Amino acid sequence: MAKKVKSKDLEIRISEMLEEYGDEIKENLDEITQKLGKLGVKEIKDRAKSTFNNPEEYAAGWKATNEKTRYGSETIIHNATKPWLPHLLEFGHAKVNGGRVAGRPHIKPVEEMLIKKFEEEVKSKL
Repeated sequence: MAKKVKSKDLEIRISEMLEEYGDEIKENLDEITQKLGKLGVKEIKDRAKSTFNNPEEYAAGWKATNEKTRYGSETIIHNATKPWLPHLLEFGHAKVNGGRVAGRPHIKPVEEMLIKKFEEEVKSKL
């Protein structure tokens, strides 16, 4: 025989269950972003080593920084040692005596790959 539940108790229990589910989702998203942040750094370092003439110092500067936000966490991939250089290498720049140096996209392909992987991971976890 089914147990009778008061509406107030039901409301509290549903609220608790939704809060637990929200916490679980938040933990899964934090885990996914950290994992993909590390993958992104590795991929950009690999692309930098194969794309540029003297890439060791540039490639070594890539880091993934995890930051807490009010909605969970986010992972920021950036070059900590030469923060001005990625934009110039990715999009090109003007030469001192005229003309332009062509850009060599090495960040955008990694970004697109990470977005796709993030969507796949979220779908599989939820």
